[in-house]
This record gives sequence, structure tokens and C-alpha cells, in this order.
Amino acid sequence: MSDQATQNNVPSRVNPNDKIQVGFIGVGRRGTQVMGGFLEQPDVEVAAVCDVFEPAIEKMKAKFGDKVKGYRDFRKMLEQKDLDAVVVATPDHWHAIQTIDACDAGKDVYVEKPISQTIHEGRRMVDAAWRNNRVVTVGLHRRSTKIYSDMVKFVQGGNIGKVTVCRCYHRSNMYPSGIGKCEPIVPPAGLDWDMWLGPRPDRPFQENIAPYKFRWWSQYSSQIANNGVHFLDLIRWANNEKAPSSVCGIGGKYVIDDDRQIPDTAEITFEFPSGHLVVLGTYEANGNRTLARGGHFEVRGTLGSIFCGDKLCEVVPEIGGQFQDAKPKMKAQKIVGEGKNRQATANHARNFLDCIRSRQRPNCDIEEGHRSTTMSLLANISLELRSRLNWDAENERVTNNEEANNYLHYEYRKPWKLC
Repeated sequence: MSDQATQNNVPSRVNPNDKIQVGFIGVGRRGTQVMGGFLEQPDVEVAAVCDVFEPAIEKMKAKFGDKVKGYRDFRKMLEQKDLDAVVVATPDHWHAIQTIDACDAGKDVYVEKPISQTIHEGRRMVDAAWRNNRVVTVGLHRRSTKIYSDMVKFVQGGNIGKVTVCRCYHRSNMYPSGIGKCEPIVPPAGLDWDMWLGPRPDRPFQENIAPYKFRWWSQYSSQIANNGVHFLDLIRWANNEKAPSSVCGIGGKYVIDDDRQIPDTAEITFEFPSGHLVVLGTYEANGNRTLARGGHFEVRGTLGSIFCGDKLCEVVPEIGGQFQDAKPKMKAQKIVGEGKNRQATANHARNFLDCIRSRQRPNCDIEEGHRSTTMSLLANISLELRSRLNWDAENERVTNNEEANNYLHYEYRKPWKLC
């Protein structure tokens, strides 16, 4: 499968002097955060909001007034002719259907990470963007920060030598009760629970699923895909890699007594064909620091290592080890960030809006988001099957475990389907 860029041969439908009309699908916790980044831009107008929870819509209507249309069904919102773009900030299992339908409706799309719940969904999203000549940005917003852009240039410039190992972590001590244990109850007033479930199987409502704790339920999300994908993406970008050649994960629900469906402790190792490893740890029973200099992740090369965080990337020289000259192999350096993480979301929104006008490829287009999301989803499959998986990135198939290919997609609950 080719790494085709976002199509840019279609002129923008937005007049240079007009504000870009944006609709938001999902206006809960993350949706309102992303909206904040868009509202910092002078050429944006919020034209519509959609949510399965009526009080969330009412809150937006109170904020913006009657000029903003409210919807319970995203399909109705996509029929609104004056919308130039939509932001998809719903639970992960909804991203594919809503992004594809938006592309087919002629809208440009900003879709939150991870882009999909399955690898098959992700590829279909890429296809929809290309066939409709849409600009589709993935909310891996750190791609729009100067500190990580500078870090990537530094690594790709060969300044720390040949990279051999990268490590990143999701840490949070949720011991002993985690997300808790809940009995099924009647959904809250104003919540369309059937619509929230969408393509996933019917089941009773529980308070530790929605609105936010779905991230610990494997049918709807995972912490590897939710948080880990940020750093897997930056590492893949820094090393100019397309995809791993193999993935091996091990872990389990060892100590936390709650309803979660994902491990409380796990480590996943990715091997890349260029000859380096990426290690992702998810530790939810211990939150202490995992990297020697702090930060989110590290990139270890033959000449030096970089410890990377949103405010500072610290370059630490290597020294000669056994049988080698002990002198430092390079000079210590620092790459300093320009602001808070909130600004990264605003920067990412700005890049998306600029690309709506120019039809250029955004900082994190749908193909890049799909490749990084694929890493997290392969990790989940490896953990589920307790198997090392060899990955054919061109055909997007596991080559050594046919059972694993059954996890590349699932059968949607009717009437939902991928267009």
C-alpha cells in the first residue's frame, strides 16, 4: 500500500475572506479541549455541535447561542451544507464511521487519536480521505510543536548516531480499586446509550464505562492506544520509520481489582526492519519515574541519547564502554520547548485550518495517524494472544499467526457499516 500524500489538486471551497465553518462531533472532555484550540483561531466559527448526551448539547447552545445548531445524530449534522469541516472527538470505536461519512459528505476532518479501533478501519479511513480529496488531520498534536520538530531534525540528522533502542511509558498508580466495579443501571437522563454503543454489541449501561472510563474497556479503547500512541508516533517520526516488522507484548491484570478489560501492567517490544527496538510500558499499578532524566520517552543512539518531554529534550552524550575510548562521543545539548501542551492543540488546529485553505498535507495526516495507531493496535492483539506477531506493513497482515488476522476487524452491530 503506497504512502500517498493527502490529495491537494482540488481548490479550497473556502473563500479566503470567509471564516471556516466547523462542526464538532463529541463535545465532552476531549471535544471541548480541542474546541478551545480552534476558538483561539480568528478565522473559525463553530457552526454545529453533536453529542449523544443532550446536556452536553444544551451546554454548547448556552455558550454559543442559537447560531450554533445542535444534533443528537451525527448523520444529520453532516447534511448541513455550510459546514466546511468537522472535528471527531468521540470514543474510539466511533472514529472510523464518522470520519468516513464526513469525507463522503465533502467535509475536511480533524479526528482525534487513536484514529480507529481496528487496523482495517484505519485503512478504510485513509482510502476515504484520498478518494474524496479531503484534508484529514489526526489529533497527534505534538507534531505541531517546535520542540518535537527540532528533536526529529536532530535525530534524523544523525547527531546521536545510529538509534538502537527507544522507550516510552504510560504510568499511573491506580492500585487498588482502579475504575471500580459497577452494576448495570438505567442510563442517565438525556443519554442515547444505544447510539453511544453504535457498532459494538448491545449491553447494559455502567457508570464506569461512560462518559470517560471506556478507555479501560477493550471493546472501546485501551491505554496503549489512548496515551501510548502519542509517543509511539513521535518515535516513529523521529526514526523515519513506516512500521514495525514484529511486535511482542506480555502483561496482564495482576493486582488491580476492578472491571477493566485491559492489563494493569504490560510491556511491548517492537522490532523495526532498519535495526532498532521500541519498548512501550504501561504501568497502572506504579507511577514512579521510568526514565533517568524524566520526560515522556527516550531515544538511544550510539553517540548520545535524548530524553524527551514537552518542555525540554535533553541530549546526553554517550561515553566509550568496554574496550572503547572512554571520552564523550558528543556534546551535551538542550532543546527547549516554547509553551504549554495546550498550545500544541491550538497549533495543530491552526495547521489544519491552513491546510483546508491550501489543500496541502497537514502535519499529521491520516496516513501517518493510521501507521502510528496500527502500532498500538498490534500491541493489543499481541497481548491478547500472548504471541509475537510478524507484520507485513505493505499488505497489513500478520504472517506467522492466522488467528491474529481475525483481530484486524470485527463484525459491526446492525445497521452500522463502513461505507
